[in-house]
Amino acid sequence: MLRAGRLFGDGELRLIALALIEETPRHGYDIIRALEERSSGFYSPSPGVIYPTLTYLEEAGFVRSEAEGNKRIYSITEAGSEHLAGNRATVEAALEQLERFGRKMARAREWFDWRDGGEGPDPREREMPESLRKLRQVRRRLRAALADALDAEAARREEAIAILENAADALEALFRR
Repeated sequence: MLRAGRLFGDGELRLIALALIEETPRHGYDIIRALEERSSGFYSPSPGVIYPTLTYLEEAGFVRSEAEGNKRIYSITEAGSEHLAGNRATVEAALEQLERFGRKMARAREWFDWRDGGEGPDPREREMPESLRKLRQVRRRLRAALADALDAEAARREEAIAILENAADALEALFRR
């Protein structure tokens, strides 16, 4: 999966996030998932890229946020709609690039899966020990939970920090033995 890097030029990710919010109010992890879906699973910006983008959009007055449970939901403002309208061609070109990249990579994945027996999405994962596959699954779950924590209210974030500190302490102790 491609991490946020140079797939988009300066400002394009901001415009894409704004366009996704225009479609429907979203929280940060929804935007990450929408980008993964549009790229056939090959582009997944990290929370460390998405949340500063959302902060910028809010500070610029293009979106507003409100707490909904333990998440912050972002919706577009009139100023955001106007900004997006003035940049519609850039947004459409960037989304088309993302979707074209995803289709191209999906075809390559299908070809390699076919060549390798077609038993799953990642041939390398089939050859891993079960414990390593489980570790990768837990890492994906943790990443999703961390994205939720970033959207959470302060008290929930503090709970998440305590849980993570305990887990980090336990893991560090395990590997110091």
